[in-house]
Amino acid sequence: MSEQASHSSFIKTPKQLITVVLLAFVVPIIGIVMLVQLVVNRPRVDAAAMSPDAVAERIQPVGKVEFGEPGGAAAAARSGEEVVKAVCGACHQTGAAGAPKIGDKAAWAPLLKGGLERLSANATKGQKAMPPRGGLENTPEAQAELARAIVFMANQSGGSLKEPAPKPAAKKK
Repeated sequence: MSEQASHSSFIKTPKQLITVVLLAFVVPIIGIVMLVQLVVNRPRVDAAAMSPDAVAERIQPVGKVEFGEPGGAAAAARSGEEVVKAVCGACHQTGAAGAPKIGDKAAWAPLLKGGLERLSANATKGQKAMPPRGGLENTPEAQAELARAIVFMANQSGGSLKEPAPKPAAKKK
């Protein structure tokens, strides 16, 4: 063997040589064109997006606190069924924490013997795991909603209670 190492190239044919020479020119040109496109076509700020109205709309608060007279339009009285669905049903639909299930006549029978006044008194002060007033506010409106909810649940469970008559609204001075 000779002392000179044999040198071989990966280009063996004239066709491969032409391909390598063309790619050596084309690849850098494509790279330069792409770079120019990136610089020329930069994203631009929309002038309308920077107007004071558009900025104020984007940064407005999520909620608002409004002060007004209590018992406004949001204080519409809910029916007993609505209160049961929103508050009482979590336990009384499933029987959670020992609550009598709606429709279980055997569980409600001893409770119905005391009537609406007894049921309301127990619900107002809380019973076993049930919080006072079932978690409702301590307002006359919430107390009336609680009574309607008790009547609804009791009547669904074999009772025949009548909803209490609505109290007349107090006159403002």
